[in-house]
Amino acid sequence: MTLKQTIHQKYLQIVQDKIDVFQDMIEGLMQDSLNDAKGSAGDKHETALSMMHLEQEKLSSKLREAIEYKSILEKIDPTQIHQKVALGSLVKTNKLTVFVSCALPKLVVDGQTIFGISPQSPLGQELFGKDNNHAFNLNNVPYQILTIE
Repeated sequence: MTLKQTIHQKYLQIVQDKIDVFQDMIEGLMQDSLNDAKGSAGDKHETALSMMHLEQEKLSSKLREAIEYKSILEKIDPTQIHQKVALGSLVKTNKLTVFVSCALPKLVVDGQTIFGISPQSPLGQELFGKDNNHAFNLNNVPYQILTIE
């Protein structure tokens, strides 16, 4: 497997793990609210249910985001080599290496630190559509694209 394929696979696994955790947490809150409804009464009960409902909404929002990230990652063909930076490109610059996909946590693969960035991020916008040797400044930091995969 190439470095790009390994990175893609690891990011898919991270996102799937998040989806599983959020689903488990939502299910746990639903079970807690059902159990709480059987034995409680009064204002204290209503407050507890409201707090559970708010937490469930937050988790549902995070779950939707993780599902969206998974959908984006599934559209990427990690075997495709790009001539210009596009969704799914692995871009090495003089400062860092990025996988253009979604805003994801940094990974260390084969001793290399990789950052998952969105095409909509400031760095992603600067890179998108550019080719090798493109140079630019972002926040007073000079960058140059060394390779694109």
